[in-house]
Amino acid sequence: MSRSLKKCNNCIQQFESHLPFCPYCGQKAGDQLTLNVLFNNTINNYFSVDARFFKSFFPLMLKPGHLPKQFVSGKRLMYLHPAQMYLFISIVFFFLFSFVSRKQVENIDSAIKKDIEQSHFYRDSLKKVSKENPTEKYVNKSDLKNEDSLRLRKQQLVQVTDSVQNVNKSSSNSIFNIDINEMEIDSMIAAGASDEELYRKMGMKTSDGYLTKRMYKQILKFFKTKSGGTILQAFLDSIPLAMFMLLPIFAFILKLFYIRKGKFVHHLVFTFYFFAFLFGVFSFLVIANLIWKDFPGWIMTLTMFSAFFYLFFGVKRFYDQGYILSFIKSSAISFFFLSMVLPFAVVIMGLMAFLFY
Repeated sequence: MSRSLKKCNNCIQQFESHLPFCPYCGQKAGDQLTLNVLFNNTINNYFSVDARFFKSFFPLMLKPGHLPKQFVSGKRLMYLHPAQMYLFISIVFFFLFSFVSRKQVENIDSAIKKDIEQSHFYRDSLKKVSKENPTEKYVNKSDLKNEDSLRLRKQQLVQVTDSVQNVNKSSSNSIFNIDINEMEIDSMIAAGASDEELYRKMGMKTSDGYLTKRMYKQILKFFKTKSGGTILQAFLDSIPLAMFMLLPIFAFILKLFYIRKGKFVHHLVFTFYFFAFLFGVFSFLVIANLIWKDFPGWIMTLTMFSAFFYLFFGVKRFYDQGYILSFIKSSAISFFFLSMVLPFAVVIMGLMAFLFY
């Protein structure tokens, strides 16, 4: 006896009409779009992900190495995917960190503005010192009532003179063999000189390469805007991409130390969960600093130091090696990554932030 067939609206495949779901794609048969279907599916999907997140988050933070070991062994549906876990927690961290970074950007711009005002004062003082007799102006013994006043006036003169000399020394900067007189450039900018004239004054040549010309362009941009906060913001904006690129590098380091302990993808799974833990810790620290202005520094240091012990216990559980060997390897991995890989990444990020802010 033949049974009637119906067609799935989603995958256009035919199946027996008595089946409640399409055997090819899993969509409910004859499912009509209503408000109940729309919002019920949305809420159910959200809380199903949310439930898996909490089932994964607490083991992630409290049981180092447990999640990657479970995931590699095949238990993958009851826990959040490692890449999804990393992306979710990192997004939360950078959202929270944006409140802190915005204050840092404002503080840097404020500090630069203050330094510029002080440099203008020192330059004016230098002109006065050079035109007038400093001894007669600042140290007139007939006007002094006692020896302490004389000593104070002398100290004030020495401070002003030293400050002016420091400004003069710092007014000529050398960046990648680029010698620039800041005072002359500022004067030309104030006079309305064109960019071409400014580039020539700064020493740029038509034969210079792309990176050198780009460097001149960014230096001139900084002289015009006097905004160091913009450079910092560009640097901070590059951190998420840089951290994502560091993941396979860290996994490769693990592969070097545990070359016989699984495929590269296994080390990458451990790396995703480990970096997710780091961003989770960083998120708690940011929240603590936002709600507690005088957050103790020793607690922050202790919390950051706990990342090493997390790595130690994590590799111990994940790779099934002894405590001593795991401690030695986790120490070597931390030293290699923090002393070589991470500083190099920071330098590259800083250079790219300056070149393209």
